[in-house]
Amino acid sequence: MQKTVHIIGAGISGLSAAVRLANGGYKVAVHEATQQAGGRCRSYFDAATNLTIDNGNHLLLSGNRHALSYARSIGTEAGLVGPARAQFPFVDLASGQRWQLDLGDSRLPLWVFDEARRVPDTSLRDYLALAPLAWAGTEALVGNTIPCKGTLYDRLVQPLLLAALNVDPPEGSAGLAGAIVRETLLAGGQACRPLIARDGLSSVLIEPAVKLLQERGHSVQFSHELRTLGMSGDRISELDFGGGDKITLAADDAVVLAVPPRAAATLLPGLKTPTKFRAIVNAHFRVDPPRDAAPILGVVGGLVEWLFAFPQRLSVTISNGDRLVDMPREELAQAIWRDICKASGVSGDLPPWQIVRERRATFEATPEQNALRPGPATAQKNLFLAGDWTATGLPATIEGSVRSGDRAADLVLARR
Repeated sequence: MQKTVHIIGAGISGLSAAVRLANGGYKVAVHEATQQAGGRCRSYFDAATNLTIDNGNHLLLSGNRHALSYARSIGTEAGLVGPARAQFPFVDLASGQRWQLDLGDSRLPLWVFDEARRVPDTSLRDYLALAPLAWAGTEALVGNTIPCKGTLYDRLVQPLLLAALNVDPPEGSAGLAGAIVRETLLAGGQACRPLIARDGLSSVLIEPAVKLLQERGHSVQFSHELRTLGMSGDRISELDFGGGDKITLAADDAVVLAVPPRAAATLLPGLKTPTKFRAIVNAHFRVDPPRDAAPILGVVGGLVEWLFAFPQRLSVTISNGDRLVDMPREELAQAIWRDICKASGVSGDLPPWQIVRERRATFEATPEQNALRPGPATAQKNLFLAGDWTATGLPATIEGSVRSGDRAADLVLARR
């Protein structure tokens, strides 16, 4: 009889585990509490802009091996698009200066030796001062590991680490920051080509996975919230979905719990999870981007941090956004639009817009909160954890999500 793995949660970590296990010969049953898959990585039709938008502007890099492998496994790698080279245009709204960081296409960070490709007004010595991050421990603070001031910090390190950690970089975990630096800046341009799902996160990373699972005879149930895990000795023996809806697990069946930390701690009393979270603010404006607009523009010296150009819209991301979650929406939209006009060269009155404030977007990537992240194995032999909040070695990113799903799936596969 074919062994079944029950995946609790159809976010990106749950779906990556499901696809990997389906490819490994297991029967998979996905149970999602809400009415749609994707979790914090999804698209939806927005009436205010009359466009399909993403709940967050997620950027992938060509070195995100697990995320790209997942996209390949569901046949959508071509949906992740970006420039041919790892080039990042920036603008400083305070000074008006523009520049382009060109990481080239090498496997080594040779770009730091070329003044024309570096951040303007920076020297090789500035980059060498970042070296301690590469081997820092997760318990160390970024602010105690590297100098958090100067031109290179303001124009590259701060924007990069703010986006990755979603906390003010000096208070972030140096170990998590180091993992990002090792996998991006130190890995050369070949690992740093920016990739975005131009047609939407759901159409590239979510819906094809659900379709693939269903077409192969696996089940994906929505509005199916797990209420209780039944335990027998050192294994999960039953899944209780309430109202008499129970599933009894066979001896060789397994469960991958891929839900947010609060839900995981409710289902598994005593489970240590992160307890503090930070917001991310995304805003979308229905306007045709300038013809020469870069797919992604780094913005310093303003409210906006990253400006994305999509067909018929400009979108922005603002990390560590707790200070903005209670700001009146219209006032926030106007402030962001002013930055967009300066950064992109568009002009005119505020076009149709939407603001998406994800209050608990990521766990706080501080040493204290990172220490609360559990590994994938649990005290129950057939129960495994997945999610960007588990101990992936990365901050809360799509790459970390997929990595956690892959790792949980690999532990299930190893049981054979």
